[in-house]
Amino acid sequence: MADFPYLHGFTKEEQDRLRKQARFGEHTVYQNINLSNVKDLLEVGCGVGAQSEIILRRFPDLKLTGIDRSTKQLSAAKHRLSHLPFAEQRFELKEMDATAMDFSSNSFDGAFLCWILEHVPDPIRVLSEVRRVLRPGSVVYATEVMNASFFLDPYSPNVWKYWMAFNEYQLKQKGDPFVGAKLGNFFMQLGYHDIHTEIKTWFLDNRYPQARKDCIEYWTELLLSASDQLVEAKCISQEVVEGVKEEMARVASDPNAVFFYSFVQARART
Repeated sequence: MADFPYLHGFTKEEQDRLRKQARFGEHTVYQNINLSNVKDLLEVGCGVGAQSEIILRRFPDLKLTGIDRSTKQLSAAKHRLSHLPFAEQRFELKEMDATAMDFSSNSFDGAFLCWILEHVPDPIRVLSEVRRVLRPGSVVYATEVMNASFFLDPYSPNVWKYWMAFNEYQLKQKGDPFVGAKLGNFFMQLGYHDIHTEIKTWFLDNRYPQARKDCIEYWTELLLSASDQLVEAKCISQEVVEGVKEEMARVASDPNAVFFYSFVQARART
């Protein structure tokens, strides 16, 4: 199966960044995730296995089946997970389209999706398939972006220009940079129950100077990971990219900088 269009690309550097991103966000993402009663977990869009690694470490009694459309990402995931003692014989990775899974109904008792629905053209169809392959009463966690929440101070014009182009490009690729706010509606529409949504926020100012600096540096990497594609698509110029680098470096060292970003985590049951 050929790699699908992906905003951040499939380079070795991007694969390393995804693992770094997972570690950076682990505390916030997993704060209220409980998979301790799950035995057979489906991870949709497992990519390079960055979240898979965290799940297998945090929940030692489950077996994880990860699916992804990218051969390249799955190869990286398999290589990484196969070298982790705690993951031994506890994972299986499959190349698969999440909108038409090759699993029988009632195959799993839990599902996990993280930063994946923003990249797919039909997230409702994915969640419908997830519901089909889960047993009744199974738990689903979906964690997704809400890019309209991003705020940065001091004002950085190139960053804002870039951010708008970033989101517009994702929409043109049939993704959705605002999908997090829609998760509750999706689950209701598909007949899930016990639906709960939580807004999780990184809000960093003078109270947390080191965390703020770390977050801004991480965010700079995330932004720039799409720069080649955005320039090639003529969404932004190389001058804007250079401006983003300068402005983000300036904000990172500003003693009064503010960083704010919210995302949404939904939990539901079949």
